[in-house]
Amino acid sequence: MRYFVYIAVSVILTSCAGKGYLFTSFHEPADAGLRMLYSFDGKHWTDLDTVLLKPTVGKQQVMRDPSMVQGPDGTFHLVWTSSWRGDKGFGYASSKDLIHWSEQRLIPVMAHEPTTVNVWAPEIFYDGATKTYSIIWASCIPGRFEKGQEADSNNHRMYISSTKDFQTFSPTQLFLDPGFSVIDAVMVQRAANDFVLVLKDNTRPERNLKVAFSNSINGPWKNISAPFSDAFTEGPTVVKLDNQWLIYFDSYQKKIYEAFSTTDFQQFANVTNEVLLPQGHKHGTIVPVKRTFIRRLIKYTK
Repeated sequence: MRYFVYIAVSVILTSCAGKGYLFTSFHEPADAGLRMLYSFDGKHWTDLDTVLLKPTVGKQQVMRDPSMVQGPDGTFHLVWTSSWRGDKGFGYASSKDLIHWSEQRLIPVMAHEPTTVNVWAPEIFYDGATKTYSIIWASCIPGRFEKGQEADSNNHRMYISSTKDFQTFSPTQLFLDPGFSVIDAVMVQRAANDFVLVLKDNTRPERNLKVAFSNSINGPWKNISAPFSDAFTEGPTVVKLDNQWLIYFDSYQKKIYEAFSTTDFQQFANVTNEVLLPQGHKHGTIVPVKRTFIRRLIKYTK
């Protein structure tokens, strides 16, 4: 899993006059901590140029792939990759204002699988109907699944655990086994019982982005598409702007961040020339928030 300017969303809201957007981020080598971009249109982004949270958990104590969602009570919940290898869980912290944070914890979601190589790119999805937070992530358990050309230590599947309070978590379950190594999946909801999963096919011949569909958060996920991106792309995040979905992702061989637009997740248009992201930005999640919140954050970081 490589990064240049990488992703993934879990909250789905349409843009409007009172809304803005935060984009969680990190800079290599990922030991400094959480950064954020902001935008008032979802297309043109500015770096707050401040580290908002320094990682303190995990064997490597890094903060890669920060994924965030704002709950109905206004609390922001953040999860992240805490080590490349060796951790059996992901980092977690919460905040009301993104300035003052709770104590960081390592959530040991793969502790029951002692041969787990890693826990990569956790993504949070909030289900308002059940008031439940679901976290999905990629892990490799050598020898567990049939592999392709990639090494057995790089043969990933997606897993899931859910919580209502970030204290008690449901038992980890297999979330997606598409028959190939898969990482960097992010889930969006279009309507009741209508979900889309944007994922990376991580096999050596592919290394590109695809979509799958389900009528349930827990799957099964069907009709996995042909790739809509070029090879050497990863880390998608999705935001809805008016009647279109915008998918941001890292095109790491080109060393640029790209964006594709879609209305149905079947036809995709490259709109990279319509977006602007600062250099150094890496895999994160877009979170719609009130514009007044962004303005307060800008004032604090000046």
